[in-house]
Amino acid sequence: MKRRKALKWTLIGVGSGVGALALGSAGAIGYFWTTSKLDTAGKVDFTNPLAVPPLAESTQDPSGARRFDLEIQSGAVAFKDGRETETWGVNGAFLGPTLRAKRGEEVAFAVRNSLDEGTSIHWHGMHLPAVMDGGPHQEVAPGGDWAPQWMINQPAATLWYHPHPHGRTGNHVYRGLAGMFIVDDDESDGLNLPKTYGVDDVPMIVQDRKLDGDNQFDDNGSFMSMQGLLGDQVFVNGTLGPYLDVSTRLVRLRLLNGSVSRLYNFGFDDDRPFSLIATDGGLLPSASETDRLQLSPGERAEIVVGFEPGETAVLRSYPADEGYSGPLGRVNGADDTLDICEFRAAESLTDTTAIPETMGAAPDLADTEPAEERSFSLSGFNQINGESMDLQRIDFGVREGSVEVWEVANADGFLHNFHVHDVQFQVLDVDGEEPPARLRGWKDTVQLVPQRKYRLAMRFTDYTDPNLPYMYHCHILAHEDAGMMGQFVVLGEGESIGQVPAVDSAHSHG
Repeated sequence: MKRRKALKWTLIGVGSGVGALALGSAGAIGYFWTTSKLDTAGKVDFTNPLAVPPLAESTQDPSGARRFDLEIQSGAVAFKDGRETETWGVNGAFLGPTLRAKRGEEVAFAVRNSLDEGTSIHWHGMHLPAVMDGGPHQEVAPGGDWAPQWMINQPAATLWYHPHPHGRTGNHVYRGLAGMFIVDDDESDGLNLPKTYGVDDVPMIVQDRKLDGDNQFDDNGSFMSMQGLLGDQVFVNGTLGPYLDVSTRLVRLRLLNGSVSRLYNFGFDDDRPFSLIATDGGLLPSASETDRLQLSPGERAEIVVGFEPGETAVLRSYPADEGYSGPLGRVNGADDTLDICEFRAAESLTDTTAIPETMGAAPDLADTEPAEERSFSLSGFNQINGESMDLQRIDFGVREGSVEVWEVANADGFLHNFHVHDVQFQVLDVDGEEPPARLRGWKDTVQLVPQRKYRLAMRFTDYTDPNLPYMYHCHILAHEDAGMMGQFVVLGEGESIGQVPAVDSAHSHG
């Protein structure tokens, strides 16, 4: 299919925005301030059944590994008004199937890139060798193939996959390349939690987008936004205005903030409580009850919510509880209220599941003496510790088997977060205080509230490579693409930092 135009990827920063406002009148500034707040509460017509991504088919290859065939391709979808939007997807026109495997399984992938530009698939949250990670060093050329393979060796968790080409990740995710990767294990299988996929165990890939007058994705950065693009319409699993018919009293929602920039503060329109049962890296030791759950881009959480027969409830994103300082929140979506999905309970509900008193293993690194402590400061649109990403620069090496503590801080007044490849980390404290409940489980991505210090403990195990690095970066994708990213290698005994193989990339940072 011939594309209408190449999508741009832009940041419209405060400098140009303030200059423009300074030329206007006080009335114009007031109008801009008022209209910068988006509120769709009670205004969404929930007329489309929520699409549930199909479970990806797999076969057993000669080595005994479970093989998945994935094709990255272009397509078109009529999201609204019967007019098609040009899209990208995996094994389909938009988004991708849900991958599912069990701890202890060897998995193999045959990835085919049928696009007319290079891309990759990164397995976000997965513990695996660096050469299989799918980062910017594993870009697949147009018409090319990639065959990663590894043993699943981590607890049950809701992970996801998305592209990670250098400088173009946001563009590729925005076009539609993303999907869930669910890891199971014997312990989680033995719990009486809701677990019937698509019925009482429902994936929810939440993403915002803008559509232009021709129903094409508009990726122009939002005016004065420090985060790039904030869409005015919310898709769940690629569905606009979705509703889900509920047939069970308890429903487990696997929430993924798959947006490129936007923060969501999830809750229900009637403020009903729900139970947080899992974070990025898997099940919590015990459930935590709340009525709000804030997730920044890339973060996942599993919640269980209860319904009564015949009732209707709407999942909503409320204004942010934290994440911004000063007036910058308004132009970065912090004051927005967004209706996301309607749940329609049947007149009779089955009631066979429950939330166990104990579930997963608690993070256990707090009392471990770290081999190294490091500090990271994220600032502007493209810097960590004053430097932008360089694909040929390895920032440091960590020793296999060691525990390190990284202190990470957001030096700005707007949103950043922090994602580390290969490991799940424990948030030890936030400014010396115990982290909130939503940060007490295993995490691979954490929101950074401005001017607070987050101490993260992580253990590096199993895989070493002195030449091929893993990434750490802000998961606001406009920031990542602008250069807010670094890379590290895991070293075996006696190994030293090597040399990164040359990467042919169309994007570089000055």
